[in-house]
Amino acid sequence: MSSRVILRRSIKRRIAFGHPWVYDNEIDTSDALEDGSIVDVLTHSGQFLGRGYYNSGSTIRVRLLTRRNCRFDVDFFSRKIERSAILKSSLLKTSDAMRIVFGEADGLPGLIVDRFSGWLVVQFNTLGIARLKDVIVEALISVLKPKGIFEKSEGISLTKEGLEAREDWIYGSGPELLPFSLDGITFFADTKGQKTGFFLDQRENAERLSQYATGRDILDLFSYTGNFTFHCIKKGARRATLVDASERALSVARETAEANQFTASCEFVKANAFDYLRAGGLSGSDLVIIDPPAMAKTQASKRSALRGYKELNLRAMKILKNQAFLASSSCTQIVSEEDWSRTVNDAFHDSKKVGVIVFRGGQPLDHPEVSSIFETKYLKFRLFRIFELADY
Repeated sequence: MSSRVILRRSIKRRIAFGHPWVYDNEIDTSDALEDGSIVDVLTHSGQFLGRGYYNSGSTIRVRLLTRRNCRFDVDFFSRKIERSAILKSSLLKTSDAMRIVFGEADGLPGLIVDRFSGWLVVQFNTLGIARLKDVIVEALISVLKPKGIFEKSEGISLTKEGLEAREDWIYGSGPELLPFSLDGITFFADTKGQKTGFFLDQRENAERLSQYATGRDILDLFSYTGNFTFHCIKKGARRATLVDASERALSVARETAEANQFTASCEFVKANAFDYLRAGGLSGSDLVIIDPPAMAKTQASKRSALRGYKELNLRAMKILKNQAFLASSSCTQIVSEEDWSRTVNDAFHDSKKVGVIVFRGGQPLDHPEVSSIFETKYLKFRLFRIFELADY
């Protein structure tokens, strides 16, 4: 019999309707629990709501993995992984890479699994899911039959969970740079890079943006390894300048350019994007891309993030030609779409320019948004055509 957590009398609706998190202030009583252990969550009247794992060191005390009375064995994880892979299989028409498991959005809180061709890169981001690593790996091997599985568990959240970072092959082996195909372009997932090595969440936005790149000079800020740039060059962009603070990321971008014979169209600049724009940027660009990493993790830093977004967009608007394009994105989950849009609009106001929305983008199929879990929505993307206010 699993240990139990009993919710307060007034708590039920959000969790009963599909949200997998139970916060510390929602619990009335509980058995003596070990961090990382499996627990059943019950209403105050004793109704079973679900089963998950517990951690007293987190404000999210319990993360639910199921609403059923079942064991967390290889069969359980195999069914979840197979379901997710099938639901996302349409992406394989244009790529051999996709996010197989996106944590809570795929019913497996704390787990990230990205597939790059024949390899998997995984993250075990919580103590509870890390304790289930052996059966999860066995399930991944059974369902996906990879050449190798690379664990890339890192970040400040691990410390809060009582875990240590790990970057190593836990099954099979593979190269440091994992080659894969996306929209007919050869890319590399860097096992020594950021997150899982490549940001698959921008796959659709990069492809849609590239339709407007023909004959244009591109400035790609926070370029990382060049996803946006190389999509644009493939569709006929004249030239691209990639700006990133990481020499490692730029070196992978150079290798990607060489693999696709794009090198002659590229310039690589190691610089902080804010500093680069403050120094004048690349005046007269036809298309500026702004895709910074998450700029805030807590509500306390949200205001600073909004100031950063405004500065980036305002400075980019000032260096664009009239009727050029601005692609702007935010992956900061705690910054809502409304707050981000308002901030970008403030930048248009201050620059005395008008932005006509060409398209709105968001998360692709392999990074699903779940109606009952608002935290699964995080990616905002807009392509604007820029006009001088006086000429519009």
